[in-house]
Parts: sequence; structure tokens; C-alpha cells
Amino acid sequence: MEETTQKVLYSAVQPSGNLTIGNYLGAIRNWVKLQHEFTCFYAIADLHAITVKQEPALLRRRTLELAALYVACGVDPAACTLYVQSNVAAHAELTWVLNTLTYVGEMERMTQFKDKAARHAENVNMGLMDYPVLMAADILLYQTQVVPVGIDQRQHLEIARDIAIRFNNRYGETFRVPEAYILKEGAKITSLQDPVRKMSKSDENPNASVFLSDDRDTIMRKFRRAVTDSDDRIVAAEEKPGVTNLLNIYAAFKGCTVPEAEKAFQGFGYGDFKFAVGETVADALAPIQAEQQRLLADKGYLAGILKEGAARAAYAARKTLSKVYRKVGFYRGE
Repeated sequence: MEETTQKVLYSAVQPSGNLTIGNYLGAIRNWVKLQHEFTCFYAIADLHAITVKQEPALLRRRTLELAALYVACGVDPAACTLYVQSNVAAHAELTWVLNTLTYVGEMERMTQFKDKAARHAENVNMGLMDYPVLMAADILLYQTQVVPVGIDQRQHLEIARDIAIRFNNRYGETFRVPEAYILKEGAKITSLQDPVRKMSKSDENPNASVFLSDDRDTIMRKFRRAVTDSDDRIVAAEEKPGVTNLLNIYAAFKGCTVPEAEKAFQGFGYGDFKFAVGETVADALAPIQAEQQRLLADKGYLAGILKEGAARAAYAARKTLSKVYRKVGFYRGE
């Protein structure tokens, strides 16, 4: 297997719905750091997005907006491979082959499938069930060695590892078996209205999530309404999930530790505390939003980035797919 001087890292985000500050802190901001440490493939996962119903024109618009957001956040197309998933046909092609080594029972047990099937009972399609196999194909195509994962995605990575090992055992050494890359920074960001639950871009409560596209007034309003508790102590504690979440958010955007944040807010009331957290978030997002809008005004530039990224990704993916096709016995005219 061909060795590279840097380990290969793969990560992707769907262009469905607005991204939250949790998505930013947990994924995109870390991509900026990782692109200099690894050979990175960063995808806009539009194939995954259509497992739930999408408005076609909106999906196209959000795909471009997400590309602009990546770059605005500091993702450098010259330092990584940035592309749209559906622009590389090998993702779908490898998924079909991997389907033949994946068991229905495995897919039915996937937590995300059960959750999404419950939320979208009117559209429990095969794509929803097959989602983890497509994710395995995403990862394995690039001989990925490390995948940044949160708690909610570890199950998907384990399936990818199982499929890679199963394929290698049946057909011979073909895929690298990827490892989880556990990010050391960034505590879990939870809902502003129900702080025991993860902040979600699909939350029905408009005040629960702070989106990267929110303007300053909206951000400040959401933090003013953030749930705290009847105790007036500003400390991180298990029995104070709302205050802990706000401290985590402040520390993440300010670049300090939670104990340092606690110290900074000694003597503050909850109102002033929430105002300060909101100001910190709004100040951090303002230049990103401005740069995203500047980039969206030059769609030709964005299209060029994505076209070049797709070409690089397709070249790397085709090498793996060709090997897979030979291993499984497909006739290639040789």
C-alpha cells in the first residue's frame, strides 16, 4: 500500500440546513488546524443530504454557501482537497460494492437510522438505512487513516472499520482500517433551551440553536433567553447544565479554559453573563459572515475551487476503486 508522509484524514458536513456554532466548534474550526497536520479531504456531503427530502434549488444554494463558509472560516483549498461529494462518482460506486459485505441487521441497529426513521416516518427510504455504508465508502476511498469523530459518529466509524476488515479478509489487503481522531478541544455544545441535549440545526425551537448565519441582534436575543437555573453561581457543574454550556461556549470562542471563564465571571449576574457570552460569539462570527458574503459574490471563484478539488479527489478515489474492482473480479478489459 502506498505510503504518504502525512496521514490521510477525511471529514464531511452536509449542506442541509444552517450550521450551528456547535458544528463550527466541533468540526469546521478544527479542519483549519488539521489541514496543516494531515493530508485532508473535506467534502460537502450532498449525497448524504438527500436521505431526507430536499428542495433541489435550495440544496444547490446551500452547497455553494457551505463551500464559501469553509473558506471564510480558514479552510485553504491549496492546503487540502475541498470538494462536493456528488461530483466524485466513486463514492456511489464503492458504496454498491460495500453493500454486498454489509448485513441488514447491522444497519437496522444503527442509532442514527432509528432516530431518523422515527423523525421521518413518512420517508423511511433505503438511503436512510444505507447511510453508514456510503459513509464507509467516503472514508475508505481515500485510504483514510484518521477520521475526526464526535460521540454521535463513533458507531458509523466502527461500521466503516468492520467493513474494511471484512473486505480485506475476503479479498486481500485493500483498505486501510481508519482510526478515530478524538479532538482534544471543544466541549460538547448543547441546546440553549434544553441544555442536556446537543445543539441541533434541526431543533424546532428557534431559540435553541445559534446559527453561523444569525445576525448580531438574533444572537444576542437567543443568549438572553438561554436557560440557566435559580442558583446565581457561574460555575461549571453537572447540576448546572445551562450555565456549564454557556461557559463552554464562551471559553471555546474566547480561547481560554473553562476555569478561566469561571474566574472572569465571578460576581456577575446571569443577565450580564449571558450578554457577555452573546457579544463574544457575535464578535467572532462577524468577520466570517462578511467573508462568506464576499466569496458568494464571486461564484466563478468558488466553482473553480470545487472543480479543482473534485478532480483531485476523483484521481485519489479512482486508484482505490480500480483496486477494489480488480479484487472482486470485475472485468476491466485488461
